Amino acid sequence: MHKDGRTAETYLKAADCTAADLAALTARRTDLADWPHACDVQKNVLIYDCGALRAGLQDADLRRALMAEWSQAMLYGPGVVVLKGAEKDHAMIDRASALFSHLIDKQNREGTGGGDHFAKPGANDRIWNSLEKHCIADPENFARYYGNPFLCAISEAWLGPNYQVTAQLNVVNPGGAAQSPHRDYHMGFQSASDIARFPLHVQLLSPLLTLQGAIAHVDAPIETGPTQLLPYSQLWPEGYLAMSREDVRQHFFDHHVQIPLAKGDMLFFSPALFHAAGTNRSADVRRMVNLFQVGSAYGRSIESVNRAAMVKALYPALRGGRKDGSLTADQIACAIAASAEGYAFPTNLDRDPPLGGMAPKSQAQLVADALAADWPPEELGRALDIQAARKLP
Repeated sequence: MHKDGRTAETYLKAADCTAADLAALTARRTDLADWPHACDVQKNVLIYDCGALRAGLQDADLRRALMAEWSQAMLYGPGVVVLKGAEKDHAMIDRASALFSHLIDKQNREGTGGGDHFAKPGANDRIWNSLEKHCIADPENFARYYGNPFLCAISEAWLGPNYQVTAQLNVVNPGGAAQSPHRDYHMGFQSASDIARFPLHVQLLSPLLTLQGAIAHVDAPIETGPTQLLPYSQLWPEGYLAMSREDVRQHFFDHHVQIPLAKGDMLFFSPALFHAAGTNRSADVRRMVNLFQVGSAYGRSIESVNRAAMVKALYPALRGGRKDGSLTADQIACAIAASAEGYAFPTNLDRDPPLGGMAPKSQAQLVADALAADWPPEELGRALDIQAARKLP
């Protein structure tokens, strides 16, 4: 293959993506016969009756067959499944809801919290890291809540064992507007210009590292704005870049579907599925869902490295080399990439929320800003310490 053709296939451009490609890909229909454990197909979304499946999870062979079906549904199928009645203990959910409402009231009184990846700040009530806060405040309730066998089975179906659960509560209040359509963490939290720097195989890998899901804490009929979904959109290799195009976003607005949820229902989908929280048009229903972002055990480096210490030691050399010309701009950028943490996550989103963008500033960005402003080493050191403190649990 000519080298230019190879480059075009490896490094995608948003200008080369069209809504027509997305329309052709998502025009297919979900055939219930292909998914023997599902009980129904609604608007191309697979529906599973957890009451009928609960006993089968105790049988190793049936559990593996169900997990295989879920993994293929998200990888090759519509990309989204609804688990009806996944949690049958509504009193337990109500106890968790009361705790979350108390935490939201506390945040509002103290003026903490805020920030949202894909919605206007203040439109929703958020509890970042609801997982840890739930566990510390009410461990007995947490044990029953996260002891759910369906959450466990579908997480393992997509990620294998040793996954890590994170959770963020989202409440869309009456009148709360829909989110912007998006794909999700990891790649979906970056700008189009940043995404374009990643080769295609990394863009294809990103959704395999995370499972996106939610549990409904209240009944959520369509007027409350349940998640807008575009089945089969996770199959589009160009989807992360294409999400920045207006014609693609318009296609989502025109063709998305929504599935009503009842309290205790769970919804799971590939992070690459185009989706958005819907507008809550109800008069008095606060649509409370707890969002799960379950991470692969393999999304980690092999060694623990004190990058803050490295950067503090390195910065005077970078600053001096920039001033006397002994280091080029490219050399400085490469040295920062090898030493500083270039990714904003994981972080403590209570103290380090995504204000003004989809992600907080990374350590590498802080170092680059310090060099551009010619900060003395002491000033960068203080800024690094403040940034590190914001990220602590």
